[in-house]
Amino acid sequence: METRSRETKISRRNWLLAGLTVPLFSARAADSMKVMYDGDNLHVAAPTLHFLSGKPLERLKYRDVVAYVAQLELLNESRTAVVRPQQGRFVVSYALWEEKFSGTHLGSTQGAAPRTAEGLSLAAAETWCFDNLTLSTLGLAPSLYYWLRLELRTGTARDFADETRIGISIHDLIEFLGRKNTEVTHWGPLETRVRLADLPRLAGRGSRNA
Repeated sequence: METRSRETKISRRNWLLAGLTVPLFSARAADSMKVMYDGDNLHVAAPTLHFLSGKPLERLKYRDVVAYVAQLELLNESRTAVVRPQQGRFVVSYALWEEKFSGTHLGSTQGAAPRTAEGLSLAAAETWCFDNLTLSTLGLAPSLYYWLRLELRTGTARDFADETRIGISIHDLIEFLGRKNTEVTHWGPLETRVRLADLPRLAGRGSRNA
């Protein structure tokens, strides 16, 4: 009986601690994502989210390429519905002798040309990948509050199965990802509450959102 009572007390204490941890995590997550606005699109930065690290970085330094899939979602204020989703896909490689990274952003719009940057430092590569991830706000009310959510994971062959564009040897990438049974690594989610009317604006852009 004493053992069961002690287990009950410990269980309740753990639940209380867990309840205290949730808002602290949410606060840290909100502080970890910065949002800018150009009048048409939301631009995000995640300075504390380092995806060129751990096992993906090890793979890169063994001359593998690593594919990533980013999911950016705008939810209503109650977080009960996704108002607008956006997915971004990018591939990173590493030049061992130069100790520099290259990134290719495929986006999600069929027919759009891939964008590539080379000779990047680790920090610059992470920043560049997020710089190419945007979410359209056309038609959204600037005065309403929303929640912006960001999740990131390493990609698999399935994520690129319908890819028809050529520029970084996509077909070779699909074959490579399908051949290697690599573990999927996740980051996030990061969330922050936003109102379009309150967001800092990128220089030189005015609001076109009605």
